[in-house]
Amino acid sequence: MKKSIILMVAGLLIAVPLSAHAFPTKKGDKPCSECHKLDNKAAEAIVKRVVPTATVTNVKLAPVKGVWQIEFEAGEGKRGVFGLDFSKKYLVQFASVEDVVKQQQPQKPRNVDVSKIPLTDAITMGAANAKKKVIVFTDPDCPYCRQLHTIMKQVVTKRSDVSFALIMNPLPMHQDSPKKAQTILCTKSLDIIDDAFAGKTEPEPAATCTADAVERSKALANSLEFNGTPTLVRDDGLVLSGFLPEEKLIEWIDKKQ
Repeated sequence: MKKSIILMVAGLLIAVPLSAHAFPTKKGDKPCSECHKLDNKAAEAIVKRVVPTATVTNVKLAPVKGVWQIEFEAGEGKRGVFGLDFSKKYLVQFASVEDVVKQQQPQKPRNVDVSKIPLTDAITMGAANAKKKVIVFTDPDCPYCRQLHTIMKQVVTKRSDVSFALIMNPLPMHQDSPKKAQTILCTKSLDIIDDAFAGKTEPEPAATCTADAVERSKALANSLEFNGTPTLVRDDGLVLSGFLPEEKLIEWIDKKQ
């Protein structure tokens, strides 16, 4: 049985209504592919605005009329699929009804072995001897990470028994993030971290600063299958994807939820 498809707007260019003549509506009309053309090079130029590391591998008509299906690779074995409408104004993601229903269902709690997460490249926010330590995989160009960063600063100001170990995990769609993470990891300066998460311009990495620590941190995140940021790991190994308001985050750290 065919799966029903829904579209979720990912947001790319200027939003305008789709043309009423995007696909044939009358007998004898030409097939869509004869009037609307998109090659790999043109598709890649558009996709790279969202995923800078993308390499388009295939372009074909999508199961939804008026849309191309663009398949791409983003490095490190990562692959993705976008849809692009014939007006080239909307970039969309496909999801079956079944997939969306699954996403709405409560997720089973996930635990990892904290002892297997090395903190050599982590930067500590809060007291080094704090009783409750939370590991945070973060990205200086991630908007949710920026919100979490502000919340974490508020938490450590109020709670001397809580600290956060920040591990840089720059995501592929954030083009400037790896360089920022490199500077952060080479200096391990909380001031530079604060500036980065505040959106301020960071100094370029020093000549002696390599990207080794960034690559180690990314590899660690991949090994744990942490594909998004922020991702938090509590001292008992419980994983939290995303962020919580300050009060709720403290309750989570204190194991009250």
